[in-house]
Amino acid sequence: MEIEKLESGPLTTLKLSGEIDLHAQPELRKQLRACAKSKTPALALDFAGVGYIDSSGLATLIEYVRECSGFGGKFVLFGLGKKVRTIFDLVRLNELFVIVESAEEAAQAVK
Repeated sequence: MEIEKLESGPLTTLKLSGEIDLHAQPELRKQLRACAKSKTPALALDFAGVGYIDSSGLATLIEYVRECSGFGGKFVLFGLGKKVRTIFDLVRLNELFVIVESAEEAAQAVK
């Protein structure tokens, strides 16, 4: 998995590519913890390049939701492919996360 960090005004985007699994999850956790530590006000994860996410990756995202709620941070996911979106829907995480289709919608969702 690769992570590219992009900043545009108050919105920080982590562009993810590859598979988010047990081997890739530590790097994602590291990046998300850095965002939590710096109290990133608005964070979007771009899933357009992600083909798979396992339970360790989902747990890492849930951890960040807990962390960012402590400082009022906003968190949104976008660009989920059908396979990845199905995983979120099956475990009902679509009820916990704000999930939108595009970067533009993500920017609107965190305002």
